[in-house]
Amino acid sequence: MPELHRQGEVYLLDLGDDENRFSLEWMTSVNALLDEVSTQPTPRALVTMARGKFYSDGLDLDWILANPGQKDAYVAEVHALLAKMLALPMPTVAAVTGHAFGGGAVIGMAHDWRVMRADRGYYCFPEVDIGLAFTPGMAALIQAKLTPATALMAMTTGRRYSGPEATTAGLVDLAVPEGEVLPQAIELVRPLAGKDPGTLGAIKTTMYAAAMAALQQDSAVIVA
Repeated sequence: MPELHRQGEVYLLDLGDDENRFSLEWMTSVNALLDEVSTQPTPRALVTMARGKFYSDGLDLDWILANPGQKDAYVAEVHALLAKMLALPMPTVAAVTGHAFGGGAVIGMAHDWRVMRADRGYYCFPEVDIGLAFTPGMAALIQAKLTPATALMAMTTGRRYSGPEATTAGLVDLAVPEGEVLPQAIELVRPLAGKDPGTLGAIKTTMYAAAMAALQQDSAVIVA
């Protein structure tokens, strides 16, 4: 399960050491840890990371298929987590130490910046290949962070981007050797940890107003 650690003013949110899918328990834990960080005094910044093969493999599709009557409530929980990360009142970086697929790639986009491993791992939105349509909120979040051309390619082809390819496309900001992912992510946000939370949160909320509004609407995941 997710854990929270600290290196000075930088808080490290460890998402786990497995596929880190968005189970209800996993989302509850991540939400609680984000709330905990948000109560800490400044300076503060957040880096998320993982310890296994995956940064996150996204939505818990098995649970959705097994509980169709609760699908809308589940999607609402996913949207709430994405919206919280998107407007979090502190600098945030996703240290993408493994594969980021589907919802895992979306929550990565909800961070301010992304640092990815260069030699292994993929950043991918596979929805088109698994019969899963983007909700309006998820689509709006992705499109708020990418150029129209990159969003079109990433969202409609299911392309798997390596670290260098993801950097060129603008999906991530840096691609570095495995051992440098976390240190580079920490050093990226450490100088920004003193930014005023109220001002920073207000700026993010304004910047991403359309995506935030879409995430707050009730939208259903379409599973083939």
